[in-house]
Amino acid sequence: MITTDDSIEVKGARVHNLKNIDVTIPREKLVVITGLSGSGKSSLAFDTIYAEGQRRYIETFSAYARQFLGSLERPDVDKIDGLSPVIAIEQKTTSKSPRSTVGTITEIYDFLRLLYARAADAYSYETGEKMVSYNDEQIKDLILEAYKDKKINILSPVIRSRKGHYRELFEQIAKQGFVKVRTDGNIVDLEKGMKLDRYVTHDIEIVIDRLKIDDSKDNEKRLMESINTAMYHGDDVLMVIDQDTNEPRYFSRNLMCPSSGISYPNPEPNNFSFNSPKGACPDCNGIGEKYVVNEKKIIPDDSLSIKNGAIAPHGPQKKSWIFKQFDTIAQRFNFSLSDPWRTVPEEAKQMILYGGKDKFTVESKLLGVTRDYNIDFEGVANFLENQFQSNSSSLVRWAKEYMDKIQCPTCEGSRLRKESLNFKVDGKSIADLVNMDIIELYDWLASLDERLTEKQQKIASEILKEIKNRVQFLLDVGLTYLSLNRSSKSLSGGEAQRIRLATQIGSQLVGVLYILDEPSIGLHQRDNEKLINSLASLRDVGNSVIVVEHDKDMIERADHVIDIGPFAGKHGGEIISEGTPKELLDYHTLTASYLNGEKEIEVPKNRRKGNGKKIIIKGCSGNNLKNIDVEFPLGKMIGVTGVSGSGKSTLINETLYPILNAHFFNAVKKPMPFKSIKGLEHIDKVIDINQSPIGRTPRSNPATYTKTFDEIRKLFAQIPEAMIRGYKPGRFSFNVAGGRCETCQGGGVRVIEMNFLPDVYVECETCQGKRFNRETLEIRYKGKSISDVLNMTIEEAVSFFEHIPKIHRKLKTIEDVGLGYITLGQQSTTLSGGEAQRIKLATELSKRDTGNTFYILDEPTTGLHFEDIRVLMKVLNKLVDKGNTVLIIEHNLDVIKTVDYIIDIGYEGGKGGGEVVAKGTPEQIIKDKKSYTAKFLKKELHQN
Repeated sequence: MITTDDSIEVKGARVHNLKNIDVTIPREKLVVITGLSGSGKSSLAFDTIYAEGQRRYIETFSAYARQFLGSLERPDVDKIDGLSPVIAIEQKTTSKSPRSTVGTITEIYDFLRLLYARAADAYSYETGEKMVSYNDEQIKDLILEAYKDKKINILSPVIRSRKGHYRELFEQIAKQGFVKVRTDGNIVDLEKGMKLDRYVTHDIEIVIDRLKIDDSKDNEKRLMESINTAMYHGDDVLMVIDQDTNEPRYFSRNLMCPSSGISYPNPEPNNFSFNSPKGACPDCNGIGEKYVVNEKKIIPDDSLSIKNGAIAPHGPQKKSWIFKQFDTIAQRFNFSLSDPWRTVPEEAKQMILYGGKDKFTVESKLLGVTRDYNIDFEGVANFLENQFQSNSSSLVRWAKEYMDKIQCPTCEGSRLRKESLNFKVDGKSIADLVNMDIIELYDWLASLDERLTEKQQKIASEILKEIKNRVQFLLDVGLTYLSLNRSSKSLSGGEAQRIRLATQIGSQLVGVLYILDEPSIGLHQRDNEKLINSLASLRDVGNSVIVVEHDKDMIERADHVIDIGPFAGKHGGEIISEGTPKELLDYHTLTASYLNGEKEIEVPKNRRKGNGKKIIIKGCSGNNLKNIDVEFPLGKMIGVTGVSGSGKSTLINETLYPILNAHFFNAVKKPMPFKSIKGLEHIDKVIDINQSPIGRTPRSNPATYTKTFDEIRKLFAQIPEAMIRGYKPGRFSFNVAGGRCETCQGGGVRVIEMNFLPDVYVECETCQGKRFNRETLEIRYKGKSISDVLNMTIEEAVSFFEHIPKIHRKLKTIEDVGLGYITLGQQSTTLSGGEAQRIKLATELSKRDTGNTFYILDEPTTGLHFEDIRVLMKVLNKLVDKGNTVLIIEHNLDVIKTVDYIIDIGYEGGKGGGEVVAKGTPEQIIKDKKSYTAKFLKKELHQN
């Protein structure tokens, strides 16, 4: 029996579809909440328990602090007892900033910066020599030893390889009492009005002293004074020249190259940060990528003339200043604006695109007069670059259409200055480390101690301990294949969540309640054990862990399972079973039926033969792909499998899909490198159904995304009362002034910016979340206002609009993919990745297919219960039965066992992947002894 001392007691939870439930959750245990999609799992875990924990946290702030945060609404629950501080680890919490990487999120990069600032050796980027650094006493001793009985000049470098006449500088040097300078290798007297050629690059040094080195004390004292003076004027660098050989040698208090004299500032952690001006590459500002103008996008069709719109950013000829410039250039180079672009002289093309200045005279034989013309033209490409650098987001978006994103040529994607890249530990720069796979980095760190000097070991021991611990946590959650330089915006929801989980494990907090949302997403069965062990270790140090999950292994390893149902939406929201995984099997629930084998997703008796046609892509070498050739048989359901990071997304999302999209829809996204592709004539379109949100604001919802809302608004505008009042369809839009509530501008919610916490949305106090004003809500169809319709579930709306075919067909397809429980107006920000993906799928299903469509789905089982997967596969199989091809990137074995053809990528993730391990039917795949997928698939097919 669980007591209140060792449990979290939730009484009377009514958030969303929860039916006034009471639940007791044991503390310091691994608890799994499972059930059908939309049954109320997230409503209990996140919208009730986490929301109340967040609200109580805010209430601990002072009244002064709370005035900036606003008030958080209390969840609809009677009471929650025994609540610990709560941390939610969700899938939507990673930064989309290009400056955020795996290294910065986990703080491993911060420790690496400290390591390089304190224990790295510096090397010259010009000569490759090890940099040296001396104090003034050491410099004096070195000069005394190297130049004994020799005459030397001591100089202060003030200008290195820069253009200018420097008259003011020479005047300033003379005022300070110096009489000689060395310019471009020659020592000369300073003269009044002295200056150099301003268009030539110069080196200038001040002559501080000329002396002969001997053993006398006076000589030593004079040398020391000269060193101090030279360092002061030369910014901590001085030059010594042997008067006999004229050979220069440099000395510096900073790090300095003994041959070339270049110096680096003494390193600080910021020198290795791409988010600091001290460390960021000056060309790309630490992004690692930059946008450059693409001539082919400016001139997409060179058969057109300038007059007819050859220059895409400016379109066909019109009365404007820019076309007057084009006309003047045409006169200068003797061509017409009606000539095809390909026949325009090369010099004219260069001037139009990249600008230039010119003068010319045109003589009119008819009138017998001459006219002078001046051309001073910026150039279309330069103009686009300037627009891209502007502060206007609309101009930036416009200019970006004609540009390509490329790796920064200066830093080659490393994001850092060349000085920072020439600090090395064990021969490796910080950029080398962040580009290693996590497993490769761990192996390098494990044996680093023995390769460091005694001094380096002493300095770096504690730093390395912290780095190793954090890297180990990433390995523990199955992220061996990532690199620290991987941009956070390129991470999947599951990867981002596991990174945050690793960070939390590293924090070693105790007594915390962690709530996770399907952390197994995107994880191969092979790595599932690592994830479960990580969650168990979080529990074992004294934390409570609640996981919203459908994964069979996770449920079986839990200490306590709460099953919510029995169905979705208004038919769910009840606790239908709770207890240990064994006790769960005694209940007659859908979850128990799939766990004990009573129900299962059936393996088809016969695999489809397809239509005999195929797409063949050769020489794929993007990211970690190892120059592979891949065949995609058409008219089948294809499963692309392999461990996380093996190269599945690179092959399909980054190579195949951009090729198909460019072929059918003229998309401009550049595919990853490949050599050739055949068979495109066998399909007529490609549709990518991914998990990106259907909208990024509360204004977007399933009704607007599927265009169903357009038809509903037209219907309301045809109601007699609406026609009498003169209401048009726009009156029923919450995005247009007139019919919407102006307090929240049709959002139904107000946004409270929480500064250091995620933004919170609270219901609008004027319209109570209805989005529309009173007059609009007075118009009713079958007794329902437009707001009532938006609050209907899809299931309710299907029967409500049964006699309106255009609306009914679209809604029925959403219901068919298992989303009958969501509401028409549900904010897109509250939809999971899997729900967003199924709405996209429903949108495509509601269109008429051709039977030759190529569908691509990336992990469509995200967030799906076993029963939901069965419903989804039924829908996808219908598509294939009509002759279409469906390709699924998937880890879920219930899906993999039902496909017609598998392409297994591996063997490992990261650099150990990128090969086709096996291909064929599931029955053929399981015979491969090297495939990790085969090992787990064999059990699902009940074969030994």
